[in-house]
Amino acid sequence: MRFRQWRRAVLRVRDSPRLRVIRLVSETNRRLITVMVLYVLADGFLPIVALIALGRAVGKIPPAIEHGLGSPSGHALLVALVVGTAAYGVSLLRSPAEALLEAYCSAAMQTGMQRRLARAVCAPEGIEHLENPEVLDRLASASGELSSSAPADAPMALASAFGDRLGGFLACVTLATFRWWIGVMFLIGWTAIRPPLRQALASRATLVRAATGELRHSWFYLGCSYRPAYAKEVRLFGLGDWVLDRHRATWLAGMAAPWRQMRTFQRQALLFGIVVAAMYLTGAGVLGLAAYHHEIALGTVAVMLPMFASTMQVGGITMADVSLEQMLAAVPDLDETIARLRATPVPGAADASGLPASQVRFEGVSYQYAAGSRPVIDGLDLELTAGQSLALVGINGAGKTTLVTLLARLRDPGGGRITVDGTNIRDLDARSWQRQVAVVYQDFTRYPLTARENVAFRDLGADVDEAALVKAAEQAGALELIRGLPHGWDTICSPGYAGGTDVSGGQWQRIALARALYAAARGARVLVLDEPTAQLDVRAEAAFYGSFLELTAGLTTMVISHRFATVRRASRIAVLDGGRITELGSHDELVAAGGSYAEMFALQAAQFTQGAHRG
Repeated sequence: MRFRQWRRAVLRVRDSPRLRVIRLVSETNRRLITVMVLYVLADGFLPIVALIALGRAVGKIPPAIEHGLGSPSGHALLVALVVGTAAYGVSLLRSPAEALLEAYCSAAMQTGMQRRLARAVCAPEGIEHLENPEVLDRLASASGELSSSAPADAPMALASAFGDRLGGFLACVTLATFRWWIGVMFLIGWTAIRPPLRQALASRATLVRAATGELRHSWFYLGCSYRPAYAKEVRLFGLGDWVLDRHRATWLAGMAAPWRQMRTFQRQALLFGIVVAAMYLTGAGVLGLAAYHHEIALGTVAVMLPMFASTMQVGGITMADVSLEQMLAAVPDLDETIARLRATPVPGAADASGLPASQVRFEGVSYQYAAGSRPVIDGLDLELTAGQSLALVGINGAGKTTLVTLLARLRDPGGGRITVDGTNIRDLDARSWQRQVAVVYQDFTRYPLTARENVAFRDLGADVDEAALVKAAEQAGALELIRGLPHGWDTICSPGYAGGTDVSGGQWQRIALARALYAAARGARVLVLDEPTAQLDVRAEAAFYGSFLELTAGLTTMVISHRFATVRRASRIAVLDGGRITELGSHDELVAAGGSYAEMFALQAAQFTQGAHRG
């Protein structure tokens, strides 16, 4: 029993957020540990030494007045003033030194922690963890984006707290030289008071951490008021006051529990304040009586009086403690998030370069989102023949984009398997396979990078093939656009940066197409086009699909589109409905079959026919 209790105690100490912070500092920069230890010693000793020196100087004033500054007493006063002033001056240097050390430490820790988080987030091959609310809450907490008390500031806040504790302890020791029991009384009193108060603060910090979901949502509402992505519609629909009201209501809802706990803390503090007042009255009363009866010198009084206030540092609670507990509450989120994201299944090791050579097969594949009530993909069977094109059609929400993420190994099937030339895709090195897949997503990302970087994504950080770059842009119809930009290929595609420029939706679509075509030219064997021309005008779309077979020659291609004039060019067409492939064949075969494809094609063709008659 004792062993288990001892072991639990050891584990609690080992997993203490304070020790975690120290380990983080050591992992980031070991020299910082030495510097911080020196700062703690200076922060604890210098103020007390300065107070003692100045107090002793005050004690030498009466004899110096009596005998004159030219007397030995006067010389002793001058020496004491010089020593006290020097000690006080050195003590004042703590403030700029602390600011400098805090700025350096915070920057180093912020960079180190963000890098650790970024590596952990990038460790899983897929994207499912980035859709997990619990993971997102922990990331928000660990990065400190929801609070003014950033975890990166914890090391210096902790060092400052250690310095305060040391200074308070030295003040108690100094008081003990006057009356030993007064020093002991203050040390025991403050030491007994601090734990329950700190525990209350830690509980409040935990409650704030538990409210991360609400706080994250509240900051989303606030961001709607100033972020460019939302600015247009917020203004057009007059939502300014609404988003601010929602921010306030959501934030207040999240902070309700911490505020209730804080009121309990205030009542505790008031109760302990009575105990503190009793200690001060006792200590000051004894000192005053001793001075009144001339039992102690003026110097002793001058030294002891400020020590009463300094003892508060042993166990007093300040706003710095509130901020520190908030910082420390986020530290476990950092460690646990990193551990959780790195604890991924052992990935496959087979090299996927040059695959597929024959086919990619979906065999009874199923997939259900964590928050979903039913599978999006359910027992799906499908084959992509190498070097041929397949078109995928289906109503909105049929699971077409989900199928693409499964193909790209951004998600793993919940049931069934995907094989590449007969090898389970899980046995392939995920990064290697993903290099074989080039995708133009329907919601492609508009990166505020140069045009060159936006197209040459596959080779960023390596040598860019200039010939392939130009050819991909030309095939996508983006070459003339890029050459017409203010700085050509080196123009940043965003007006929010110096030298950048705005790019329209259709122009961005061409850049996204060029990005995928460049990847294909540089070795990707599977090309997926998810509504690749949705933002192009009719002529541009016709031109792209007029050269579609030439552009995709030799590639395994999947095209997702609602436009049947587009999909009919594919070698085969698959209809996705209810999570399964319900029809498969050429355009003519599916029309002749009279199924859902024929019905959708007829409805779309009728719209164009009616439009032509009206014209």
